[in-house]
Amino acid sequence: MSIPMTHRALLSRLLPDDKPDDLDVRQGQFHLVIIGSDRVVCLPRTRAAAARLPERVAALRALAGLDLGFRTPEPLLQGGAHGTDEVPFLVLSRIPGEPLKADVLNDARVADTVAAQYATLLSTLARAGTDEAVRAVLPQAPEGQWRRFAESVRAELFPLMSDSGRLRAERELAALDSLPHLTRAVVHGDLGAENVLWEWTHGLPHLSGVLDWDDVTLSDPAEDLAAIGAGYSRDLLEQVLTLGSWSNHGLRTRIAAIRGTFALQQALYAIRDDDEGELADGLADYR
Repeated sequence: MSIPMTHRALLSRLLPDDKPDDLDVRQGQFHLVIIGSDRVVCLPRTRAAAARLPERVAALRALAGLDLGFRTPEPLLQGGAHGTDEVPFLVLSRIPGEPLKADVLNDARVADTVAAQYATLLSTLARAGTDEAVRAVLPQAPEGQWRRFAESVRAELFPLMSDSGRLRAERELAALDSLPHLTRAVVHGDLGAENVLWEWTHGLPHLSGVLDWDDVTLSDPAEDLAAIGAGYSRDLLEQVLTLGSWSNHGLRTRIAAIRGTFALQQALYAIRDDDEGELADGLADYR
């Protein structure tokens, strides 16, 4: 049975101007996302994701109060509190636009435009990281986070890997040893192509908004730059780096080290959320 049919009564109440059969349903790592004409309903896929909804709401409200130059989803309604029988949900404002298709970057003018706007986006997030009101709400990346991440991967994921998979993972984890502890920038944490929306004007894309702030922290911009490289291409990443105003201090080395852990991060989140599908996908190259 489809998601709109399973939750027909709930969606009819939350999206009264939309027909359930016409709704677009997308599956993220943590939520099922039902897209209405002017609102979006997020249904947590696991209990752990449901428990994180209040933190997500607080972060989105903090971001909505900033002049970022692009839109972020605004929380409109939350329901299904712990201890009730109601299905947990979060209703967000819908941001217009669509993710870029990869082939549009074959046009040099489009690629230049996109790179410039990504550089501006990341510079804006870096400035936001110095705002005390933002720092009071958003979590800081904990010191020693990468060491603890490596320990967790070895303890929780290594038993599920082949011998060759463990050797590969060890090489990727070893690259994390030299990463510094940085907490001066707002970091989206999952700035892949599917989470950045664009509208087209006069043949060129304009960044309209950024979705899915579940992993937002005060951390190292190299994390978002790694996601841009993974989501698009090395060429676009190099353009963004050239246009940006980051001090180097081993930035490219940090980007490469973090990018090398993306599949392991996905698998670790999944095993803790008891999400078998995401776990299998994350460990596909380690078995």
